[in-house]
Amino acid sequence: MTARLTDIAAQAGVSEATVSRVLNGRPGVSANTRESVLAALDVLGYERPVRLRQRSAGLIGLITPELENPIFPAFAQVIAQGLTRQGYTPVLATQTPGGSTEDELTEMLVERSVTGIIYVSGLHADTTADTARYDRLRTQGVPFVLVGGYSPHVSAPFVSPDDRAAMRLAITHLASLGHRAIGLALGPERFVPVRRKTEGFLESMTEELEMPEEEARQLVQHSLFTLEGGQAATAELLARGCTAVICASDMMALGAIRAARERGLSVPRDMSVVGFDDSPLIAFTDPPLSTIRQPVTAMGQAAVRTLLEELAGTPAPHSEFVFVPELVVRGSTASAPRQD
Repeated sequence: MTARLTDIAAQAGVSEATVSRVLNGRPGVSANTRESVLAALDVLGYERPVRLRQRSAGLIGLITPELENPIFPAFAQVIAQGLTRQGYTPVLATQTPGGSTEDELTEMLVERSVTGIIYVSGLHADTTADTARYDRLRTQGVPFVLVGGYSPHVSAPFVSPDDRAAMRLAITHLASLGHRAIGLALGPERFVPVRRKTEGFLESMTEELEMPEEEARQLVQHSLFTLEGGQAATAELLARGCTAVICASDMMALGAIRAARERGLSVPRDMSVVGFDDSPLIAFTDPPLSTIRQPVTAMGQAAVRTLLEELAGTPAPHSEFVFVPELVVRGSTASAPRQD
């Protein structure tokens, strides 16, 4: 118990005596301090004492497209923690290949009387998908927030990273290292984040390197948001003479490194690679991956806060909250190789 008190106190930033008072239900502790201690219990994985467990304020659905890409569990963790701290019970619903669709998961959650739903990279990000499904959900009285991929046809608050700014950061970094033949490997063109990254890439290549847009467009390769997709796209870009590749996800970036090594190239000596997301553990790859960090914590917290405002009767504007990403330079980028 002493070790537990020490851990909880350190996590909450309070004394062990304060933790003891909270756990034993004694007076003399402010509401904010009490919440900090209870949150520390949740973060460290300790069960709250029965007498301190509050009645759930309701179920909140969280729908993600998959969990294989580490960025989605990262979002799920931040959102679930935020909901739990506000007294809600998060219900994670994940699509699987050949399994339940987004519509089926939504129906399941509505049947279980969820208070609201948060979608992460759902069909709202697919420009070919029918947005009427979200209109039907709103008529059912279920508020929702959409993370990643804005659609002007959906009346709801959106939370997104600035994909265009991400491309500017990556290209400015690579250009400063002497790279000119910079390729972009990303997923299918129908997705909003893909289109925004492409727009940002073309604009930045034109402005930073004074490259004609049509020439820059030849350095864009679409594939799948997987390691294999990144590998295939990079193979094409290497054939076009690229010395650096920007990938639309960290998983694709790992595929890019594999493609380079298959051709006997060294990263970053012969080719530089920049990922996107800064997924957990990506700093420990070989080489450690330079990447564009998605502000997952800020975005997840904003999604929770926005949904709770809707539930409280003070809905946020039906517009997009855009968060600025950050370039994290590690070991997968270096000066452009000298041309013979």
